[in-house]
Amino acid sequence: MTDENIIPGAGFEEKFAEADGFSIRYMEAGSGPVIVSLHGANGLRLSRTHDMLAESHRVIVVEVPGFGNSQENTRAEDMKDLAVSILAFIEALSLETLNMMGMSFGGKLALTCAILKPEIMESIILIAPAAIRPDRTSENIPTHAQRAAALFAHPERQPSPNKLSAEIIAKQEDLVGRTMGPGRSEAFEAKLAELQVPVLALFGTEDILIPPEIGKYYREILPNCFLMIVYDAAHAIDADRPEAVTELIQDFVVRRGDFIVREVDDTIHP
Repeated sequence: MTDENIIPGAGFEEKFAEADGFSIRYMEAGSGPVIVSLHGANGLRLSRTHDMLAESHRVIVVEVPGFGNSQENTRAEDMKDLAVSILAFIEALSLETLNMMGMSFGGKLALTCAILKPEIMESIILIAPAAIRPDRTSENIPTHAQRAAALFAHPERQPSPNKLSAEIIAKQEDLVGRTMGPGRSEAFEAKLAELQVPVLALFGTEDILIPPEIGKYYREILPNCFLMIVYDAAHAIDADRPEAVTELIQDFVVRRGDFIVREVDDTIHP
């Protein structure tokens, strides 16, 4: 069986942890330096990038409370509320330091966690982050269907996605709508400007949800940001270009501040 025929996440074990009043589901594999991964607005999704990272890291993919089959999260009114729950989860697992990876919606959640507790963050990896959306307001967030349609540059290479029930989609969309916040926030960006944690921000050349030109805002605002543009990748960069993304993340987690020269725009080609 080739790697392409292996279902992503097959080697991950499903677990649960009690934190902040929630039973938080997560998937775990591997050992070594810890990477905590936060999913996008359509819910938990494992990719070959997670599989390959787990060969040399302890990878923990968290299902944010209120997503999937978890209980409805009516408590969270904003991203900070979600971050408090994720940080309680991290404490429940006795993780003293970690690398945090967030995709899209999870990218804003990862940055919010870092703002609240920067001392535990070794590094932050952002995949098509939705923390800054210059042309969008909180009332103009793409729908579940729009996001699903725009995930992959090559959907034919991906396994068939799990179909979510209408009830789960509605529950998740309500939570995303309440917590995502506006596309730009002076208060949020002022806190980002104080964040000294090394950040790797990845954007796909074919992403129509978070176009790669938005990456310039992250470089301008975050004082320790390394920006990379990944060729032939749409929104789910980790699924479209797993080998390239894994190599970048592994190098960044080890070298961090010595990763690359930030003044140079880089595009990762095949």
